[in-house]
Amino acid sequence: MLTLLAYSMIFVFMALIMSGRASALIALIGVPLLFALIGGFGESIGPMVIAGIRSIAPTGVLLLFAILYFGLMIDVGLFDPLIRFIVHLAKGDPVRIVVGSALLALIVSLDGDGSTTYLLCVTAMLPLHRRLGINPLILPCVTMMGNSIMNIAPWGGPTARVMSALHLDVSQVFLPLIPSMAMASLTTIGVAWYLGMRERSRLKRIDWKPNESEASPIGGEVDIDASDKPRSSRAMMVFNLVLTTALMVCLVLAVLPLPLLFMAAFVIAMTVNFPSVKDQKERIAAHSESVLAVVAVIFAAGVFTGILSGTKMTDAIAQSVISNIPSNAGNFMPLITALLSAPMTFFLSNDAFYFGVVPILAEAAKGYGIAPEVIARASLLGQPIHQLSPLVAANYVLMGVAGVEFGAHQKFTLKWAALLVLVMIVSAAVFGVIPLF
Repeated sequence: MLTLLAYSMIFVFMALIMSGRASALIALIGVPLLFALIGGFGESIGPMVIAGIRSIAPTGVLLLFAILYFGLMIDVGLFDPLIRFIVHLAKGDPVRIVVGSALLALIVSLDGDGSTTYLLCVTAMLPLHRRLGINPLILPCVTMMGNSIMNIAPWGGPTARVMSALHLDVSQVFLPLIPSMAMASLTTIGVAWYLGMRERSRLKRIDWKPNESEASPIGGEVDIDASDKPRSSRAMMVFNLVLTTALMVCLVLAVLPLPLLFMAAFVIAMTVNFPSVKDQKERIAAHSESVLAVVAVIFAAGVFTGILSGTKMTDAIAQSVISNIPSNAGNFMPLITALLSAPMTFFLSNDAFYFGVVPILAEAAKGYGIAPEVIARASLLGQPIHQLSPLVAANYVLMGVAGVEFGAHQKFTLKWAALLVLVMIVSAAVFGVIPLF
C-alpha cells in the first residue's frame, strides 16, 4: 500500500506540473500534504516537513544571495565592457561574431538565470548578426548551448533542485562536474566556429565598412549604453571585477560555505556600489520577483522531500524499482540515469524530474552500492536537451528577442544539444566523475 501511495503521489505531482494545472510551488506543498493525510501520517507531518525544510535551508540561502549578487553585477554594468570588446573584435567576420556570441553566453550565463542571459546576449548581438545576414537560428542556438552548460552552476535551477532533493552539498555534486562543463564549453565554441565558417562560406567575403556615424563596429544599432560609458566609474568596475573573480576562486577552493560566500560578497558589493539605503532598497526590490520565485520553490521542495522520506515512501518505491531492474543492469545505474536525464527532462519539468524521479533512482542505486552524489551528477548531464523543452519558460524569452519560431529553433539546435550531452557523459566517464558501471 505504501508503494502504491508513493507512486500515486508522484504521478499526481507530475500530472499537475506537466498539465499546468498547478504551479511547482503549489504542487510541491499541496500534493505531499494530501497524500500524507491519506496514508494516515497526520500526526507526523509537522516534524517531517520541518526536517525537510531544515535540510535544504542552506541551498535556499545560497540561491537567494547568488541571484541578488549577479543581478547587482548586471545592474552596475560589469558585463558591458565584455560586450563591447567582443563586438570590437568581430570586425564583420561571421566566424568571430558567432564564436564571440557563444563566449558571451558562456560568461553571462554564470548568473544562473536563462531569461537574463537571453535578453542580454541576444539583444547585444542580434543587430550585428542581422546586418551581416547570418542565419537567424545560429544566435539562439549558440546562446542556448552556453546557457545549458552554465545552468549546472549550483545557483542554477537543476543543481539546486537535485541538491535539495538528495540533501547533498556543492562539493559532492557541482565541483566534480567542472571538467565536464569545461569540455562541453570547448565543444560549444567548436560548434560556434563550425557554424561561423559555414556562414563565412555562404556569405563569401564581407567588406566591413562602418557607417560614419558609428562609434563602434555596430554603432547605433546596438544600444549597450546610450552614452557608451559604463554605468559605474572605472575604479568601481575594477572593484566589481576583482570582487567577482575572488568570489569564484573562493567558490572553487571551498574556503567557506557557499551561502556565506555569496552573503558576504553581496553585502560588500551592495555597500560599495550603492551606499544610500534608499538605493539599496530599490536594487533589492528590483530583483525580489525573480528571487522569490526561485527560493520559494526550493523551500517548498523541503515539504515534498521531507514527507517522501519521512513516510518511507522513497524506500518503498526504491524496493519496487530494484526488484524490476535485471541483476546484470543495476551496476549501470549512473549511465542509465545520465541517458534518461535528457529525454525525461525534456518531457518533464526540472521540478518533476529532480523531485519526483531522481530520488527514486538514487534510492535504487544504493542497493548496488552507488552513492547518491553519483546519481545526482549523472542526472545533470542531460540539461542541454532540457533547455529545448517547451516547459522551459526562458525559451519564450529567447524566441521573442531572437524573432524565430520555436519549432525551427528546436529542429536546428537539437543535434548540437545532443552532441553536448554526449560530450558531457563521455568526459564525466573519462574523468571518473560518473562510472559507467
